Amino acid sequence: MGDIAEATWTTHIRGERVEIPATIEGIRATLDAANRAAFDTEIAHTPAQDLHRVLARWALPDAAESADDDVVSRLRAGDFSGCVPQDEPRTGVA
Repeated sequence: MGDIAEATWTTHIRGERVEIPATIEGIRATLDAANRAAFDTEIAHTPAQDLHRVLARWALPDAAESADDDVVSRLRAGDFSGCVPQDEPRTGVA
């Protein structure tokens, strides 16, 4: 499984490109024994349609969570710079 274990996802954390493992084997290899056991338990009970989200959460480094916390704090403070609206702006609607 050597080639499979080297598969990666690419994401950005605080503007820097980061590669993270994209296989169960690759993610397990990054975890300490206690987290590996928790990971194995969660993966064993995760419905297939949710597996990619659970794997991504386990694969992301701690820096990703703190970066998310920073963004949430900024948004709560009312700073929406860099945000892109999901909906098209309505014009001419009464």
